[in-house]
Amino acid sequence: VRHSHTLDMVMTDFAPDVVIHFAGLKAVGDSMSDPLGYYDVNVGGTLALLHAMDRAGVRRIIFSSSATVYGEPDYLPYDEAHPTAPTSVYGRTKLAAESLLTDWCFANPEASAVILRYFNPVGAHPSARIGEDPSDTPNNLMPYIAQVAVGKRETLQIFGDDYDTPDGTGMRDYIHVVDLARAHVAALDYAVANTGARPFNVGTGDAYSVRQMVDAFAKASGRDIPCRVMPRRDGDIAAMQANAARANEELGWTATHTLTDIAQSTWD
Repeated sequence: VRHSHTLDMVMTDFAPDVVIHFAGLKAVGDSMSDPLGYYDVNVGGTLALLHAMDRAGVRRIIFSSSATVYGEPDYLPYDEAHPTAPTSVYGRTKLAAESLLTDWCFANPEASAVILRYFNPVGAHPSARIGEDPSDTPNNLMPYIAQVAVGKRETLQIFGDDYDTPDGTGMRDYIHVVDLARAHVAALDYAVANTGARPFNVGTGDAYSVRQMVDAFAKASGRDIPCRVMPRRDGDIAAMQANAARANEELGWTATHTLTDIAQSTWD
């Protein structure tokens, strides 16, 4: 995404109407130890892509952003009017890219940038032909749980069990990847019909703790999931949860998959 010449070739050969920008680094912990790398890819990559789009006259983009742009909650669930004060380098790079897209749209009144603030994508396609199975150490909870369930790892590391939540573990709004994919289709339709930069929360409105995720996966897999509590990680917060009313109303989209669907599709 930082290779301008290659981007120009793609724009010339493919002549896209809309670009969907997924390319980025996304681990909160890694971002704290590699800030230059994260700014280079997440901000520099977005800048290079917009330059290539400008040269090709492409004026519509869907951007994969993150709910980490909100930071510590002033209130929950987050709506799009919630202040943005990310607590991690990752979140700050996403917010910087959002600002870049907003300024680009302001300078180009015919342009459209649909900013999708993902909460926590999980699960797999129900065909079980595609899913999430990292070859290195997972940066997400669900594939880590899955690797413990199949015996690749002995225990699940839980980073902090002293948060101000019902069971002490962090709570997140987990969204099934099929619901997330459907949100992008809705965003494409919106980008064609509207101009300007507009952020949308893409979440379910429900939040589950790490312990609840472990219990759901243990039920789906029929396996025990041994856990080991570790110190909190820098940049993590106690809880996050989406208010997705804007996406429901303006994109005509809503999440439909349950925690059971998430656990079962991952195990399958």
